[in-house]
Amino acid sequence: MSTVVLVGTQWGDEGKGRFVDFLAEKAKLVVRFQGGDNAGHTVETGGKTYKLHLIPSGIFYKDKTNVIGSGVVINPAALIEEMDMLKAAGIDYSGLRISARAQVIMPWHMAFDKIFEERLGDSALGTTHKGIGPAYMDKAERIGIRICDLMDDKIMYEKISSVCSKKNDILVNFYKSEAFDEKQVIADYKAYADKIRPYVIDAADLIYSEIENGANVLFEGAQGTLLDLNMGTYPFVTSSHPIAGGVCIGTGIGPTCIDMVLGIAKAYTTRVGAGPFVTELNDKTGEAIREKGHEYGATTGRPRRCGWLDTVILKYSARVNGLTHLAVSRMDTLGGFDEVKICTGYKKDGKITDVFPVKWEDLDSYEPIYETLPGWSDDISHIRKFEELPENAQKYIKRIEELVKVPVVMLGVGAAREQAIVRKELF
Repeated sequence: MSTVVLVGTQWGDEGKGRFVDFLAEKAKLVVRFQGGDNAGHTVETGGKTYKLHLIPSGIFYKDKTNVIGSGVVINPAALIEEMDMLKAAGIDYSGLRISARAQVIMPWHMAFDKIFEERLGDSALGTTHKGIGPAYMDKAERIGIRICDLMDDKIMYEKISSVCSKKNDILVNFYKSEAFDEKQVIADYKAYADKIRPYVIDAADLIYSEIENGANVLFEGAQGTLLDLNMGTYPFVTSSHPIAGGVCIGTGIGPTCIDMVLGIAKAYTTRVGAGPFVTELNDKTGEAIREKGHEYGATTGRPRRCGWLDTVILKYSARVNGLTHLAVSRMDTLGGFDEVKICTGYKKDGKITDVFPVKWEDLDSYEPIYETLPGWSDDISHIRKFEELPENAQKYIKRIEELVKVPVVMLGVGAAREQAIVRKELF
């Protein structure tokens, strides 16, 4: 039995979906523990590309149970759209399970998300307008509506009526916006509830029981460490906890149930949205990485900001998450460059540090300290053994291990399921 937590070590978009898909083959349960449909995992299998936003990436294996945990905020319309997409593609999603404790995204959450961003103007956080932050706000205020509430018509009617009235007062009287039709909202969410009802369970009980019975369980994180509400580049963060500790509060299992933590790092660094980015490349090299790596958001389609690998970030992520292993994705994207660089420290006012700062304002004023390494051949997508990689690609990975002090056990050399190099089996 093994339990593996898979987390992003940067600002998300590290290629977690392909590693979840790869590891899911030997897992019995694949569990999503936080976030909402503002996140996206891209999986290529059977010659087709799928973009998932809520359903765990293990759904492409027929014999797996895929759980949306209690730490996730769920837009039922988005979830059903995803289910319908899988059905149209001939993918069996009967193994899907939804935590009854998960919070529900309501239409006013999306409305407030857009209003808040517009009012911030140039200081906007760059949210996806999916209603994620306002949904977590209502959760903390204890007026949120949960999946279990939708399963009882009487409770659903009472809660939606109460909250809708309060939200309409604010929307109309303060923001001069349109009110929501309470009856229409209830009708819409009753239809959603009927669609997802067969999949709703006490997920915490299921997960614990499977661990107790010796099952392999894979916990799938969305987004990345630097977007964590507590430990990220606040306020340019998400509203949940993408770090390994988020598994416990997002699924209901204790920390002693976790065996390994696998951090996913892109071979370079990317970011979507506003906020500081020390190694960002606003030049032809950054553009070349973006185009070769197809660096556009799976959820928004926005072009990602690109830069060299930052090991100050990776060391911070290793500490925050308690990483036991690393996987490096997109090694193929860096193929063909004459040289590649690794940021090993930050410089400010003549002083150098390799400690990630607390304040984003400090981060915004640092200069990167680089090590320059020779590049490697353009096409490595066919390679399946580490020893068969070009020598310079091997040296790049070994230098990452030296700097971060975490072993790299998997490498991505292409987007397809089989385009991976495995140096150690985790299950």
